[in-house]
Amino acid sequence: MIRLLIVDDEQIEREGMQVILNRHFPELVIEQAKNGNMAVRMAGEFKPDLILMDIKMPGMNGLEAVEKICANDPTIKFIMVTAYDTFDYMRQAIKFGVKDYLLKPSKSSDIVLTIGKVLKQIEEESELRLKNKQEKDALQKTLALVETDVVTQLLFDHVHEVHVDMLLEMLDIPSTKQLFVMSVLLPKGSENYYSAIKEKVRKSKSGWVGALYSNQLPIIVFRQPDQTFRTQATTLAREILSLSEADLKEWFVGIGNICGSLAQIRQSYQESLIASMDTTLPVKYRYYSDVPAINDVNNQQLVKHHKKEFFDQIRFGEWESIRTDIMNVIQYYENENIDLLQIQQRLLEVLWIVSRVLREMGVVTATPLYSYQTIDYRHLRSETNQLLDKMKQSYDQHYERLEADTIHQIKQYIIEHSSEDISLDTLAKKVDLSPIYISKMFKEKLGINYIDLLTECRIEKAKKLLGDPEKSIKEITFEVGYHDPNYFSKVFKKMCTISPKDYRRTLNGKKEMNSL
Repeated sequence: MIRLLIVDDEQIEREGMQVILNRHFPELVIEQAKNGNMAVRMAGEFKPDLILMDIKMPGMNGLEAVEKICANDPTIKFIMVTAYDTFDYMRQAIKFGVKDYLLKPSKSSDIVLTIGKVLKQIEEESELRLKNKQEKDALQKTLALVETDVVTQLLFDHVHEVHVDMLLEMLDIPSTKQLFVMSVLLPKGSENYYSAIKEKVRKSKSGWVGALYSNQLPIIVFRQPDQTFRTQATTLAREILSLSEADLKEWFVGIGNICGSLAQIRQSYQESLIASMDTTLPVKYRYYSDVPAINDVNNQQLVKHHKKEFFDQIRFGEWESIRTDIMNVIQYYENENIDLLQIQQRLLEVLWIVSRVLREMGVVTATPLYSYQTIDYRHLRSETNQLLDKMKQSYDQHYERLEADTIHQIKQYIIEHSSEDISLDTLAKKVDLSPIYISKMFKEKLGINYIDLLTECRIEKAKKLLGDPEKSIKEITFEVGYHDPNYFSKVFKKMCTISPKDYRRTLNGKKEMNSL
């Protein structure tokens, strides 16, 4: 309801005005003030939308009261009520944004007409604010989905450059050439912590939060130039760990090295995983640069397992290559006559990486552990092979459950629901697969990712709608599934090389030619 404050030093004037207003605008909430000082105080307490302000009052006059009230709340509207029909008074009133004025005495019809105009303006502005808020909320919801998907695809697949550029601009994250990844390990069943962590990162305006897979949450963090790398990362890690409610047993944050572009972000992500391998440390976060170096001579076989190629072999199920590489590591150690306990620990780190990547893909597998302290290399090879066999079996069983027409189902769903907010998680739930696998499957089978297909569907629909001259660009934006006309226009131009307005002109030109 609209709130209105009547300010006049004469009670009979206030009461008469309220009677007229109650009769013609019964929905108004009305209060009265008998002088300028009281008006300033009540403006802060009552928070009126409109004030009828008498100019000539003892003490603080009406114009002085308007100036003070506007300083505290410039959204309040004013109608001046005065017996002084002079240009000088109104010139000052206009300076403060006064909407209109009424002369004393005024006819009831003039009062109703003047106040009715301003009330209508207040209602229209209120409706516009509500609509803008709804659009902003919808945009924020969409951005949250896109943010999660972009992180997933940057770390595990590829992403359309349009969406990376737009997301950087729309999420209001300062442009930076340096970034790094933090991997947060959470206790099982800790989904309720996800929103709290996302809010921490959002408030810092420094990063993107990915999806929670198994118990691991990746965060891409953008370097802030006013802090050192360690200060920024440590501060954010401690803020995240503070959400644990003092039980830090299963919490841990691994922090990768800085890289120079989004194209190199996977390396930092893999480093963050390696940094989080030993969760028994007293300090519950660790930098990759603080992980003890592998000091063995000629250790290239083992170093390989900290590189991107090994992670890709796991994701693509190249089990023979994985097995061969790990057996080569064992052979190297045997040739160098390295202590068996040391090599068992090294191998366990490699196998742990394999199981972690599998869990990210949605493959349920137990954490690999040797059942005994090895006594010779033959037993070490045998048990290592058994652990690899178990993980391969989990991988094979997971993908045997996939239906042959999964791609068709997903494509059809995207085509039919392209105007809705679709995320990888949405698609994953539709076909009971992991988001990472869906991203991987799109790339392997179609050579694109799902955002490319979704964008194509939306742009094709937009092309058809642009042929309707009755529809505005803004209406088309919302109808095809976007929440920001500027974002839609940029994506359209990127895809079609011309703007939506120019495309519409082209269509109209063709229609005119055909009519000749």
